[in-house]
Amino acid sequence: MRNALMLCLLAVGCSAAVAGDDIQFEIRKLAHDLNEGIDIADFNKDGKPDIVAGRMWYPNPDFVPHPVRDIADWNGYVTSHGDHTIDIDNDGYIDVLSGAFMDTKVFWYRNPGPDGLTRGLRWKQNLLVDTGAVHNEAAYLHDIDGDHAPEWITNDWTDKAPLIAHQLKRNDKGLITASKVTLGPSGHGHGIGFGDLNGDGRQDVLVGTGWYEQPKADPMSKTWIYHPVWKMKACCPMQVFDVDGDGRNDLIWSNGHDYGIYWWRQLEPSADGELQWEKHEIDNSYSQAHALHLADLDNDGRPELITGKRVWAHNGKDPGGNEPPCIYYYTISREGKFSRHTINEGQVGIGLQIRTADFNGDGRLDIAVAGKSGTYLLLNKGR
Repeated sequence: MRNALMLCLLAVGCSAAVAGDDIQFEIRKLAHDLNEGIDIADFNKDGKPDIVAGRMWYPNPDFVPHPVRDIADWNGYVTSHGDHTIDIDNDGYIDVLSGAFMDTKVFWYRNPGPDGLTRGLRWKQNLLVDTGAVHNEAAYLHDIDGDHAPEWITNDWTDKAPLIAHQLKRNDKGLITASKVTLGPSGHGHGIGFGDLNGDGRQDVLVGTGWYEQPKADPMSKTWIYHPVWKMKACCPMQVFDVDGDGRNDLIWSNGHDYGIYWWRQLEPSADGELQWEKHEIDNSYSQAHALHLADLDNDGRPELITGKRVWAHNGKDPGGNEPPCIYYYTISREGKFSRHTINEGQVGIGLQIRTADFNGDGRLDIAVAGKSGTYLLLNKGR
């Protein structure tokens, strides 16, 4: 295997925020359980974004919990690795799609419509697909082939597992079905991300052991080119973003079960065309930053990085696992300087997903997060 990486560790840490410069957030706790997944959609078609998180959904504007489904507790977790919203049955009402860590089956939960939502009925469980996979770290709905329909992609935490996507297509009855596609026969690992790494205009898939280059045509019928060029630790998910504005996409990733958040600046390719990277540390002061999210919180046209501690990601067994919860956002300069700003310390942590939307119509993006410290709505009050 060619040596495709140049990793120059530079001592570039994050800077402390300037006093009084932080965006302020109103903290609203919606629930407390072990659930770590969350998503946003307008479930009751009133024009306002609602929240779904595990067992419950929370209608805007009061966010009083309403039932969705029953989920068992297992080994310190809820048996779900996230929530994803999509209209599966094409009835105009958004449903919930979800899998679990060790369960091979992926289920969708049918939105019961206006009468059922008002009465508080549970949403009917339906099987979408049995993937046969058990090492499920997390799953994503993401359109990787550019056909305007998402794929269901599960991250397998084992290194030699195949990279599998399930195409979601509507049948002649309007119902979404899932078809298995093997993008790569061997090469995975804890961590996943999506983006155009090599600048060819096509989405690539990043995993814990390297990245998969999308073929030029018919990507869902071909084997993707696997570049086994790194060995990241628990990097779930990775963000692909041009940090320094040089036209090449960079990587932002974190060690989800230890200390450390990093960004890798993409350099000029090597003589043989392989990508090269320069490694920078963003923050090493807290552990288990197991979810990363980019969103423009201050409306300056440039996204901030949102992350924090995934509370008891391994039930307190990770380094720093029993330290207090925290959640932060980082402003990102064109020079690659990440400046940390506190959203909350001591109460709010994260889980496996971080979502943003303008919940109260004030023109600012708010944050919804669920983890073992609770399910929270964090209302952006500006500076």
